[in-house]
Amino acid sequence: MSLSGNILVYFLCACCSVVSSVSSEQKHKLSLNGKWRLTNSNGSLSFPAEVPGCVHSALQQQGYIQNPYFRFNDVSYRWIALDNWTYTTSFSVSSQLRSRRKVLLVFDGVDTVASVWLNGITVGKTDNMFRQFDFPVTDLLKEGENVLRVSFLSPVLYASDRRKAHSAYRVPPECPPEVQKGECHVNFIRKEQSSFSWDWGPSFPTMGLWKGVRLEAFDVLQLFQVSSVPLYNSSLSQWSVQVELLVDAVRETNGRVTLSVPELLSEQTLQARFLPGKTKNAFTLHINTSSQVKLWWPSGHGDQPSYQLTVRGFLDGPLTLSADSKVYFRTVELVQEPVVGSPGLSFYFRINGKPVFLKGSNWIPAHSFQDQVAPAVLRNLLQSAVDANMNALRVWGGGVYEQELFYSICDEMGIMIWQDFMFACAMYPTEDDFIQTVREEVIQQVRRLKSHPSIVVWSGNNENEAALATDWFSIPVSQKPTYLKDYVTLYVNNIRAIVQEEDQSRPFLVSSPTNGAESEQEGWVAANPYSPYYGDTHFYSYTLDCWDWRTFPRTRFASEYGFQSWPSFSTLQPVSIREDWSYSSDFSSHRQHHDNGNQQMLQQAAIHFHLPNSSDPLKRFTDTLYLTQVMQAQCVKTQTEFYRRSRSEIIEGKGHTMGALYWQLNDVWQAPSWSSIEFGGKWKMLHYFAQDFFAPVLPVGFEDDGSLLIYAVSDLTVDLKLRAAVSVYTWSEVDPVCSLKSEPVPVPAGSAAAVFKQPVAALLAGCGGCTRLTCLLTFHLEDGSGQRGPRNHHFPCSPREAQGIRTPNITAKVQEEETGYTVTLRSSSIAPFVWLDVGNVAGRFSSNGFLMVSGKRTVGFTPWRPTSAAELSRSLSITSLRDVY
Repeated sequence: MSLSGNILVYFLCACCSVVSSVSSEQKHKLSLNGKWRLTNSNGSLSFPAEVPGCVHSALQQQGYIQNPYFRFNDVSYRWIALDNWTYTTSFSVSSQLRSRRKVLLVFDGVDTVASVWLNGITVGKTDNMFRQFDFPVTDLLKEGENVLRVSFLSPVLYASDRRKAHSAYRVPPECPPEVQKGECHVNFIRKEQSSFSWDWGPSFPTMGLWKGVRLEAFDVLQLFQVSSVPLYNSSLSQWSVQVELLVDAVRETNGRVTLSVPELLSEQTLQARFLPGKTKNAFTLHINTSSQVKLWWPSGHGDQPSYQLTVRGFLDGPLTLSADSKVYFRTVELVQEPVVGSPGLSFYFRINGKPVFLKGSNWIPAHSFQDQVAPAVLRNLLQSAVDANMNALRVWGGGVYEQELFYSICDEMGIMIWQDFMFACAMYPTEDDFIQTVREEVIQQVRRLKSHPSIVVWSGNNENEAALATDWFSIPVSQKPTYLKDYVTLYVNNIRAIVQEEDQSRPFLVSSPTNGAESEQEGWVAANPYSPYYGDTHFYSYTLDCWDWRTFPRTRFASEYGFQSWPSFSTLQPVSIREDWSYSSDFSSHRQHHDNGNQQMLQQAAIHFHLPNSSDPLKRFTDTLYLTQVMQAQCVKTQTEFYRRSRSEIIEGKGHTMGALYWQLNDVWQAPSWSSIEFGGKWKMLHYFAQDFFAPVLPVGFEDDGSLLIYAVSDLTVDLKLRAAVSVYTWSEVDPVCSLKSEPVPVPAGSAAAVFKQPVAALLAGCGGCTRLTCLLTFHLEDGSGQRGPRNHHFPCSPREAQGIRTPNITAKVQEEETGYTVTLRSSSIAPFVWLDVGNVAGRFSSNGFLMVSGKRTVGFTPWRPTSAAELSRSLSITSLRDVY
C-alpha cells in the first residue's frame, strides 16, 4: 500500500497477510474498538464493556455475574438474553478523515439484531451474525464528540416474533428437547445455532459486537479484500491464479494492475477499470511453465509451502495501491464414480491427483463466547489434532464460520477442512428478507475463505437432507412438497448457485450426510441419505455392543460417529462444588444435554467392564468418570479401525471407505460430550487412542467366524512388505506365554491388506493352554527394518469376564529431563487402560490410557506451564481397570 499526494487507497484483507508502507494511514482509518458503555433496557445496569466482546463477558468482567459455566448458571442467567442491550461509545475524528469524499462505518461482526445510531440518526440495521455490515456516514460526522450507539434486541424474543409472523406453516423444530434447557426458534435468526443450546452445550444466546468496529475514509477507491484461488489446467499442464479485488470506488477509475509471484518468475500487468460502487474485479495470473511449483499437501502427505503474491496498481495518475498475500497451490476433487463389484458410487477426495483418506474429527465452537477464544486456544486444539495424526476437521454447521486465524493455522499445519454453511438440524424459512441476508452471508464468507487451501469442500448444511428424508419433524405427507421446495430454494438455488459462481476450485455438497450425486438425481433429497453405497454417513448407536464391528455401517465415508464420555475431575472441579461430585447428583444430570446420556454410558460400559463400586462416594465418582473415558476410547477405536481397514475392500457391495471423522474434537464447556479433548485442552483417553488409530501405518485386529484377522493399513505413498508379530499373554503375567510371526505380505501404497489369519481357538490352545478367559493378545507390524506403526491389542473376551486380572500396584518415578519430564512406571502384572493424571497441571503425556504388558514403562510429559518434578509427583494419580472394582 502506498500513499501519493492526498489520495489514499486503504486495504483490508482478513484472509491475506498484508505489507503496508503507508505511514499516515491511521489518519484515514479509525478503530472504534476498546472501551464502550453497555446498558440494559431500563437503565438499571450501565457499565464499561470491551469491543470486540459480548454482553455475558462484559457482565462477568464487571462482577455482575459469576462464571457463566459455574454449576447451574446457564439457567440462572437466562434473563440476560431476554433483555435488550445498548452499546455506546463517543469519539472524535480528525479533519483529514472528515474531509474524505466517502466515510464508511464498518462492523466486522454484529451478534445479531441491532439498530445503529450515529449522533442521534439511524444509519442502519443488522440481522445476521455472520455478515460484515458497513454504512456510509460521510455527512453525519461532526467536529468534536461523535456518539455511536448500537441497540440490540433480545435474540430469543426476536426469534419468537419471527416465528409468530410466519403463520402460513410451521418451520420445525419449534424448540430443542427439554433436556437441553434451551431456547426456541433459533432457525428464525441468523446467528450461531448452538447458542440456543445443543446436546453437548449450554444455552447462552449471545449479544454484542463480537468482531471489530472502525471508520474507513477514502477519496477515490478502497480495496477492501483480495482473494487468490489457484487453478490447474491439466491439458496445458499450467497453473494460474485467479485474483479478485473487491473494491469500493467513489467514481470510475482506470489504470493498470500488476500481479506477480516473484519466486515462480511469474508477473503480468493487466488493464483495470473500477466502476463506481462496490464491485468484484477478477484478474488471472498465469504461472510461468518453466517454474517448478511446490504443492500444498495435507498433513502426513507432504509439506505446506506457500508463495507470496503481490498486487500493485497504478490508477488515474498518482493513485497507487499495493497488497501482499500468501498463495498456496493444490487441487482437490471429490470423486463419485462407479465402483467395480458394487452398486452406487465412490466418495473420496483426491488432493493433487492422489486419493487421500480423511482422518479426523468434527469441530464445534471452542467457547460459548467467541471473544474468549484466544489464539493460544485455537493453536493448542489444532496442534492436538495434528499430533493425533489427523489430517481433516469438519467445521460443523451449527456453530460459526471460524475466525481467520483458525484457517491460517490449518493452512500451515495441513489440516483439511470440510466447511459447512451454518444451518443445522432444522428447516428454515424462505421469506425474501431471510434469503437475501443468507445470500450476502454466503457471498461474504466464500470470498473471505476461498483463498485457504485447507478448505477442501463446501457443504450446505448439517443433517437437513436426512431430517426431511426420514421425517424427523413428523411433517404430513401432503405438506412435504412445501418443505422440499424450501430446501431446494435455500441450499440449491441460492447457496449452491453462489458457491459455484464464486469458487470453481473445490466441490460443493448440499448436505451432510448425503448421497452426493445420487441425492442430486433424486431431486436433492434422497430416499435414504444414509445409504452405504453413496456419499457420507452419520451413525450413532448407544445400545448395540460397540466392540462388535458388525454393528457399524460399511460406508463410503463416515463423517460423524461417536460415543459420549465425561471429562476428568480436574476439569469439572472449578465449575462445581462437593455436593455435585456424584454421578447421580443434580449437577451431573443438569450437565447432560443428551437424553438418557448418563445411563447410556454406563449401559455401554457394563457390557465389557465391572462398574465402579467403591464405598467412598468421591472415588466412585472419579472412577466412573475414568470408566466412561475407557468406554468411549475403546468404542471409537473399534469403529475407526473398522473404517480404516475397509478402504480397499468391497464386501456385499459395501466398502471402499475413504474417510473417518468422529464426533467430536473439542468441547464448549465442562460437561459430558462426545469430545476427545476437554474444555481447557486436556486430552481425554480417546485422543491418546487417536494418536494410534490414525497412525500412518496401523495394524488392525478383529475376529470373523472364529478367526483372528490382522490387517495392515497404510497411508504411505510407497509399497510395503509387512508381517504381523503376535504375542499372547495371560492376564496375570507381564511376560508373554508365546509369540509368533506371519509371512511377509505385500501392502500397496494407500491400501489395507490382510497379513494374518488364524482360528482363535487354535491360536490360544497352542500357547500354553490359553483360553479366551485367561489370555489376551498384542500385535504389531514389521518389515526388514523393524516395527512399523504402533502396537495394538485384542481381547478374546470382555475384560469383565477375564480371569486372572490382578491389581497391578503400579509405582511411578517422575524425573526432569532436558525436553520435559518423564514418568517411569513399574507394574507387577498386566494393567489395562493405565491412566496418568496430574490434576490441574496443564500439559500432555506422550502416551496414556495404554495397555501395560511389561514390568516397566517410561512415559514423557510436556507441561504447558512452569512446574517441577516435585509438583508432578504430588499431583500424579494412576488408575488402571482393576483399580475401580
